Amino acid sequence: MSDLNKELVDLVWGRPTSGAVSASIFRRWTQGFVFSENEHTALEQFEGGPCAVIVPVQAFLLKTILFHRETSNWRHMTEEEQKTVLCSGLSEILESACSSTSTEFCLVSWAKGQIPPTHTHTKAQTQSQTQDMPVPESSQPLEGQQPTALAAEDLGFERFHSILHKRVVTSVSELQAEVLSLFQTWRGCCGVLLFLYSVILTKGIENIRNEIQDTMEPLVDPVHGHGSQSLVNLLVTGHAVSNVWDGDRECSGMKLHGIHKQASVGFLTLMESLRYCKVGAFLKSPKFPIWIIGSETHLSVFFTKEMSLVGPECPSEQARRVFQSFDPEDNGFIPDALLQDVMKALDLVSEPEYVSLVKNKLDPENLGIILLGPFLLEFFPDQDSGIPDSFPVYHYNGLKQSNHNERVEYVEGTALVLGFEDPMVRTDDTPVKRCLQTKWPYIELLWSTERSPSLN
Repeated sequence: MSDLNKELVDLVWGRPTSGAVSASIFRRWTQGFVFSENEHTALEQFEGGPCAVIVPVQAFLLKTILFHRETSNWRHMTEEEQKTVLCSGLSEILESACSSTSTEFCLVSWAKGQIPPTHTHTKAQTQSQTQDMPVPESSQPLEGQQPTALAAEDLGFERFHSILHKRVVTSVSELQAEVLSLFQTWRGCCGVLLFLYSVILTKGIENIRNEIQDTMEPLVDPVHGHGSQSLVNLLVTGHAVSNVWDGDRECSGMKLHGIHKQASVGFLTLMESLRYCKVGAFLKSPKFPIWIIGSETHLSVFFTKEMSLVGPECPSEQARRVFQSFDPEDNGFIPDALLQDVMKALDLVSEPEYVSLVKNKLDPENLGIILLGPFLLEFFPDQDSGIPDSFPVYHYNGLKQSNHNERVEYVEGTALVLGFEDPMVRTDDTPVKRCLQTKWPYIELLWSTERSPSLN
């Protein structure tokens, strides 16, 4: 690994002015993938930062648990099932990151005989193993004990990077078997980082640099320890692009990369409700009804089993998406000169004479703009989206302190997707609702708990 270490470290951690990565930030990233004792299908996050890896993995776990596993109780799993589901999710993310035609997957783990001691959590107390490294494989936790993060002072940034080993496999079946064999590694000390490095080397450092908008921006913020949007996009879509809109855009002669195909799991962000960005349809309308939710500082997951939410676009939804592609600043209108292009893109009659008639009807005051609402009403009136009036929903937040009684558990609720008319039910104007309104403008949420789930 030594020849790749510097490039890898620069890409993930940047080049801190002090010359060293903050010990406290590194320590926050040294945890493994650990399931909650209170919610068998939910991963737990100990401190802020690694949600950029843990939450996308959680979203893929939920996809497997809810839609590819036959069971009457999706919230219960044995330890053996946890192993299977976690490794399946990790393999899927690695497969999507592989951009090589030769199908090479890189797996980063500990060098032989260099496995660090792991803190184990038992009901009685948290015990620290403090032997000097290297230590034998037998230091892995016993069955039934929960591995947690290893303190940075026990391992340290430099030491961590000196005892890594990279292995290359060349088929999907070999990848899945190898990921499964490394289960104890993923759930032990630094499992999150080892997996992140595996994804990066599978994708290729140069490929990631070609996709990131600002190559000087590291994947992990050196001040706050949060993962970048490029990191989240890499894990969700296999592409480390920095933006969340559909396709590429030109800005001052520079090509800005976006999302190029429908994602398996989605992404919504509170930043859109604040008009800082606009998430495109490929992330807003994923293949499965599972959405990573971004706040200013944290990631969580909103999900449901209601597949009608992610059915094929109805014509009005397609028309809205196409119209908005001609309105990149999200003004809600386009110049009337673009009306013919929009109609052509939607396979509507676009002869100049007809377009002129439509233009006069939609802009009777001759203001030179076409509003989205009247355009949809003209061509796609009274269309039923096929979404049920109400359906059960769930919210996941992996941070203990963000959960009721500090127990990582899903918050259950009911969503009501209402029409344009004033809704009969008004719920609180909470961050989670404001975020979801970027996808469903008239959604109302009734949670089973007294307080709304936290996005932070």
